[in-house]
Amino acid sequence: MSQKPAELSPQPLRRAAAEVIQPLRDFVHAPRALWGIHLPYFLEGLVYFGILTVLAKFLSENVGLGDVVSGWVVALFTGGITASMFVLGEVSDRWGVRRALLASLGLMAAGRVLLASAEALGREPGLFGPLFCLGAGGLLLVVVGYGMYQPAAYAGVRELTDEKTAAMGYAMIYALMNLGAFASGLLSPLVRRASERAFPPNGISGVFWVYAGLTVLAVICTAVLLPPGAARPVRAQPPAPPVRRRPLSRQWLAEHPLADGKFTSFIFLLVPVQTLFAHNWLTMPLYIERGFQDVAWVSHNFELFANINPVLIFVLTPLVAALTARADVYGMMIVGTTVMAVPTFLLCLGPQPVLLLVYILAMSVGEAIWQPRFLQYAAELAPPGKTGMYMGVAQLPWFLTKVLTGAYSGWFLARYCPPQGPRHTEFMWLVHGLIACASPLGLLLARGWLGHAISQGGSRR
Repeated sequence: MSQKPAELSPQPLRRAAAEVIQPLRDFVHAPRALWGIHLPYFLEGLVYFGILTVLAKFLSENVGLGDVVSGWVVALFTGGITASMFVLGEVSDRWGVRRALLASLGLMAAGRVLLASAEALGREPGLFGPLFCLGAGGLLLVVVGYGMYQPAAYAGVRELTDEKTAAMGYAMIYALMNLGAFASGLLSPLVRRASERAFPPNGISGVFWVYAGLTVLAVICTAVLLPPGAARPVRAQPPAPPVRRRPLSRQWLAEHPLADGKFTSFIFLLVPVQTLFAHNWLTMPLYIERGFQDVAWVSHNFELFANINPVLIFVLTPLVAALTARADVYGMMIVGTTVMAVPTFLLCLGPQPVLLLVYILAMSVGEAIWQPRFLQYAAELAPPGKTGMYMGVAQLPWFLTKVLTGAYSGWFLARYCPPQGPRHTEFMWLVHGLIACASPLGLLLARGWLGHAISQGGSRR
């Protein structure tokens, strides 16, 4: 008698479906106050990445800095945010999540109002001119605010989730940020073109005003949806140490996350592949606008194409998180960074819309595999009362990534993708791709030393 092949049985399919659906069901039953973190995080993703998409263009053309200096300024801005997280990551541990979120969003709202009004108040362009100084002052306020904001948001997710909902909670906050970034790609071209007469020469200041208003809306959402006392630990945890170490004391340094050599090595091995994140706003917008001038529907909507990756991340991240919830963290890091880095070489074949879209899709799959797992690992590894500190420290390699990438991205644009004249973008992307591939190679070589420790840390609750 013949038997039905095992692979046709519906049981494996049901188990696979359950792996995807159950974490989503658990997340639906998480505290509603979690949306007091998630909704403002969506708005902040829209505003932050929306500004980054046009900031290099604004500095180069409106402020008159040129590509190279604009790259340096953007690198200092984004790198300053990461350095600020390193210093201010502990604020949420000391003040509480709600207070830290409201203070940080308030600072960012003030900074964005100043940035939006810079062209009207200081019309003289040039480095250290009135226009530059006003805009830089606004960006500085955002740097300080964001340094408190992201660590506080992740600390809030940890406090408002349990063992069942944690992975999906971290995945959703990352996905909503990316959905906001994609929304900025839809919104920015419309506002920019509608604002060209009121805010010459290109309407970017009008875009900044819209983003300032959305930041004020995020403050209101946080105050309303996250009531006082809502962000308190859901998971059973041992009591926090009764004594806080004085910053920079010997004991504080001994207990600092960077004192763990394996943790430090792990986070710094990710610097090369993270350069691709920085190129999303340092290189990609101007590359698309200039390199695709023969394809007007791409060039004229460069914000949209530069922000396709975030909507893919919004869709992919929760699905990947559900499907890989029990997978080895370190193995997923190797696979994810490889899938993210290798497709960069597609752009070495020249500016072609199909290759651009395939690259964006492939690198997004890789990002969805490894990035949320890394953030979860950093937050879950933290001892009670130190989540903000660990999240801030985990962002430290971002400082190097942003500063180093900004130091050379403008030079590559000016030489291989200038505003006028011949362009040779193939070599530019070859170099960027080779740099990114150093991360998966380094993780693979260090697996015997780091793999076991990272896998244990990533599963800690």
